[in-house]
Amino acid sequence: MIDPQAARDLLAFYLEAGVDAVLDDEAADRFADETLPPPTAVARSPESSERPAAGPQTRRATETPAVVLPPPDAATAEAREAARTAQTLQDLRAIVERFEGCGLKATATQLVFADGNPEARLMLVGEAPGRDEDIEGRPFVGRSGQLLDRMLAAIGLDRSSVYIANVLPWWPPGNRTPSSYETQICLPFIQRQIELCNPEVLVCLGGSSAETLLGQKGITKIRGRWFNYDTGTRAIRAMPTFHPAFLLRSPLQKRFVWRDFLAIKKALSG
Repeated sequence: MIDPQAARDLLAFYLEAGVDAVLDDEAADRFADETLPPPTAVARSPESSERPAAGPQTRRATETPAVVLPPPDAATAEAREAARTAQTLQDLRAIVERFEGCGLKATATQLVFADGNPEARLMLVGEAPGRDEDIEGRPFVGRSGQLLDRMLAAIGLDRSSVYIANVLPWWPPGNRTPSSYETQICLPFIQRQIELCNPEVLVCLGGSSAETLLGQKGITKIRGRWFNYDTGTRAIRAMPTFHPAFLLRSPLQKRFVWRDFLAIKKALSG
């Protein structure tokens, strides 16, 4: 007899690993010996030469054909051209929702575009949504998002006075690190998002965001320093700092982020 608690623990493990969809009605042993001969075909009489009735697997193959992704360079060029046509954030969101060039879209529940006030003077950009964000469709709503809310409150801000987004708008399954190709393909969208939001101060949450947007590596060395983010029409003051998820694992580093947020507050009041 199966232990109910063990079954629940196993399901929880699958969810954390990104296994969130059933592919077949029956379990398949992926470790079975692939050298075994295929099942013997059953001969049919001429009278039964009609196509057999579609079973679950046949219908599934017909209804959900495999998605063929374009090469990364072609997908990036397509994203760049599409993003350039967006005149508003609403236009950009619709463009990203229609975009089929990134494989993350096929595994994500929904688009995680942004949260907060698009007219805010402060914009914060993380790396990618997590599982909680994928479910709710908003960035930074899990434990790291709750910490971010407290960090903002400490300098007198909340989600109505900031704009929050991610470099990638779809959840990488299992919370894995996005590939360089996925980041490259989605980069034109966040670049255009920053241009349209046009904040006075840009905060890169985490080393990945800082490297992607500012070309700076080594978050421990660069956090708390001011850089310029060039939109092509103006330079935006930008600061990298630690990601809230990192602070949950390393709470002693919060004191450094507190200094960073005080500097951000000063920049906004100047």
